[in-house]
Amino acid sequence: MIPRNGIVRTNELGPAEYRRFLESASNDEEVIKIKNGVYASLDALANDTFDIEKIVPGGILCAYSAWSYYGMTTQIPDSFYVAIDRKRKVRLPSMPAITLVYISSETLDLGVTKEKFGDYEVLIYDRERCVCDAIKHRNKIGIDVMAEIITHYFKSPKRDLDKLCQYASRLRVLNILKRYLEIYV
Repeated sequence: MIPRNGIVRTNELGPAEYRRFLESASNDEEVIKIKNGVYASLDALANDTFDIEKIVPGGILCAYSAWSYYGMTTQIPDSFYVAIDRKRKVRLPSMPAITLVYISSETLDLGVTKEKFGDYEVLIYDRERCVCDAIKHRNKIGIDVMAEIITHYFKSPKRDLDKLCQYASRLRVLNILKRYLEIYV
């Protein structure tokens, strides 16, 4: 009864489907309750991708998850990094590992795009937002990780320096970015 992607929200099922699902889930040791109303198969939890929207509705892949997706860093994320509004409260399941990144509502939607992540389409920050976030959090992630991300971005043919500067201005890292632009451009 679990769909092909391995995760189901019970509020998406009709009454008859819901009853059949509960019967099969109680007999099936392959189905795990992630949180109230969200169930997953063991195969889905073992996979390196999942449908973020099912677990954190409106969540945006960011930080290490986004940098890794774009190949901007060699760092392997220890969990899925998901951005949400700073005022929002989300109850996380124990599996899969998710790290919430709280962002102000003024800049939360800046640079959001949809990308194919495994079998799913997910919200993720674009490359320019990723670079700005790396600069903004350089003391937390380390200067070497930030430099790796910036170097990869400037070597990429998919860069958009105008958009990068616009984002940097809104995220208040433009002066720091200008120092790196002098080095790389």
